This record gives sequence, C-alpha cells and structure tokens, in this order.
Amino acid sequence: MSNRGTNPLAGKVALITGAAKRLGRASALALADAGADVAITFMKSEREAQRTAKNVEKAGVRGLALRCDVTDSKEVHAVVGQVVRELGALDILVNNAGNYETVAFEDLSLQQWDAIFATNVRGPFLVSKEALRHLRARKGRIINLGSLGGLRPWASHAHYCSSKAALHMLTKVMAKALAPEIAVNCVAPGMIDLGEKSAAEFMKRMAKQTPMKSNGSGEDVAAAVAFFAAAPHFITGQVMFVDGGLGL
Repeated sequence: MSNRGTNPLAGKVALITGAAKRLGRASALALADAGADVAITFMKSEREAQRTAKNVEKAGVRGLALRCDVTDSKEVHAVVGQVVRELGALDILVNNAGNYETVAFEDLSLQQWDAIFATNVRGPFLVSKEALRHLRARKGRIINLGSLGGLRPWASHAHYCSSKAALHMLTKVMAKALAPEIAVNCVAPGMIDLGEKSAAEFMKRMAKQTPMKSNGSGEDVAAAVAFFAAAPHFITGQVMFVDGGLGL
C-alpha cells in the first residue's frame, strides 16, 4: 500500500496512453506508487490493460482502462472526457502510445511512413490538444515519450527516427506555446531490455557499446516519467535521454 504522506502525486490524476504493457505499464505503476490515480488507454491489449489497472489499484489509488485509438480525434475526445468524469480531473498526461518498426529505406512504403507518424506524432498532438483545458485548470504536465532514435539516425528506421525527432521538437514547441500554465517535457529511452527472448543477442551487443555497460529497464524509464510528473513546474521543454550514455 502506498504511503500518501510521502507521495508527491497524491491527489493527482494521470492519463497514460498505450499503457497496457511494456514502458507504459511501468510508468502507470510508478505514478500510482507516487500517489496518482491513473487512467490508461489501450488498442488491442484489453486483458493486459485490465490487469495493469488492477495493479494500479493495489497502490491504494484508482485505476481505469479505456480503449482508444489516439489517431482518431473522436475517440480521443470521448476518452479524455470519460477520464475527467470518472476520476474528477486531469493533472498529468503521458503520451506513451507509439509504434516501432524496422524497415530498410528502399523498402519503406508511404503507408508505413504515414502509419508511424500517425501514432507517434499525430497521436500526442491530438491527445494534448484535447486535454489542454483540463491541464490548464490544474497547472498540469505533459510528458511525451521520445527515443534515442530521435537523436541518432538508425539506417533501417527512417520513419521511426524521423517521427521521434518530430516529437522532440513538438515537445519544445508545446513547452513555449503552453507556458506558463502547463509544463511539457520528454523522456527519450535508449536501449531498454524488457526481457524479450527474440532481442536477447541484440541487447547483449548494445550493452557492450553503452558507457554504463548495460541496457536500461522499464523501471528506469518510469522513474524519469515520475520525475517530470512531480518536478518543479519551472522545468519545461526538456528532452531527457534515458540511455546509459549511448547517445553521447
């Protein structure tokens, strides 16, 4: 059970998109542990989303799981409204929902390009716009999930890297445009090991190339999200790379 006396987010309400599993789930649990009520969205992973919501509630806070396509303005409008109705407010928005894909440049289709940008850039834009009036009323925070790929060019990820670079810039633009009421920051993970067997050998190679000689964990990323969620409001427009120094 969380100790609300030491939790900086007690009484706050957070919405995290795409948080049924992986980094979104880790962030949801971290914010719940810090005292926030947490709503999450999912697309297809309903079972995992409901499990995450129940795990959130184990921290002694309220959890809510809602289906939402973040690229669809009508669905985004409905979900933000439902979160505010059911949880009473909105203080923290974490734009976590995103897609990742490996495609050789010469094989990259226009459809693949558009699909990545729809989720990774259009989605955060739509959800942020819809949440604005609620966040302004509470002097809230927006936290975008970027990527080391938004800083470093990965040859087989042209669309992904370009979309995350766009999200990093969107973060900075929003920080200026939405000040002083809303603080906007970005967490940009590097190589994060989520225990997937198919990526084990790749992760071993990347750990050797990383100054910290290891890959990150979901908890590392979640800790960065929790930092921005509770950080002084004066901190805005920042892109924090959680990469063990790999981007240096």
